[in-house]
Amino acid sequence: MHSPFGQVLKAIRENEARALSLGYDVNRYKLLAYVLSATLAASPERPRCWSSSSLPSPTCTGPCRAKVVLMVLLGGLGTVFGPVVGALIIISMENYLAQIGSWVTVVQGVIFVICVLTFRRGVVGELGRLIGKPL
Repeated sequence: MHSPFGQVLKAIRENEARALSLGYDVNRYKLLAYVLSATLAASPERPRCWSSSSLPSPTCTGPCRAKVVLMVLLGGLGTVFGPVVGALIIISMENYLAQIGSWVTVVQGVIFVICVLTFRRGVVGELGRLIGKPL
């Protein structure tokens, strides 16, 4: 956000007409931001989706991306340590609940819904609110 590109994006977010009047190609910057965000969102799936050949592997079903979103939401959106804590929680649940078989996703879903309803800011966000410091 402190780079020139980030400053232009902040200017566009705050006042698009002003950024346009300053001579920035607003549509080009928006398109570039969209492409960068799509690239970063797809990058966790990339190692799983592509095998050594140029064809997508059959294991590319998309749950990996959903799991990343669950990790971020569970840990705390907008926090530094939230995604790490969310990843630890999700991976721990998978390991400890592996013995119940195919019901793991159902149990994870129920736990996720309970956590989202209970911890609106995520686990780390709520801990930060309790101690009075952003984490």
